[in-house]
Amino acid sequence: MSEQTTTPPANGPAPMAPSPITLNLQYTKDLSFEVPGAPQIFLNLREAPKVDIALDVQARRLQEGQENFEVSLQIRCEAKLPGDTTAFIAELVYCGIFTLNGITPEMMEPVLLVECPRLLFPSARNILADVTRDGGFPPLNIDTVDFLALYRNEIARRQASELN
Repeated sequence: MSEQTTTPPANGPAPMAPSPITLNLQYTKDLSFEVPGAPQIFLNLREAPKVDIALDVQARRLQEGQENFEVSLQIRCEAKLPGDTTAFIAELVYCGIFTLNGITPEMMEPVLLVECPRLLFPSARNILADVTRDGGFPPLNIDTVDFLALYRNEIARRQASELN
C-alpha cells in the first residue's frame, strides 16, 4: 500500500462558513410535577391515564442588534383517570439560546418557531419521560411534534382573526 501525503494550501484551510442555526445552550427554565391525589391515586391506578398535552413556542431576541435568541418550548401534560380524576400534572419550560446567521428577515420567524423547537424537543421529551417515571407513573413518551404544521395553523389563525 502506498502512502499519500497532502500539502495544505499555503494560506491554510479555507474557513468554514458559519452554520445558519447555532444552538449555544439548552436548559430547563421551569419544571413542575404534581400528583394532587397522592398517595390514594396510586391505590386506584388500574389503567394508564389519558394524557392531554398542550404545547407552545415563544421566541425573543436577547439583545437588540444581535442575532441571539431565546426560544422556549412550553409543554403542559395533564393526566386524567376515569371519572375525571387528575393523576398528575407536568409542566416544563425548556429553552435554548440560538444564534442565527444569514437568515433573511422573512425566514426569521419560521426558523425560530419551527426549526429551533425541533432541535429542543428530544431533550424536553426525555425530561418529561424521566419526571413521570420518577413520579411513580409509566414514562410519558410524547410522540414527535410537527412544528411546521403547528406554525402553519398559527399563521391561519392569525389571518382568520385579521379578517374578523
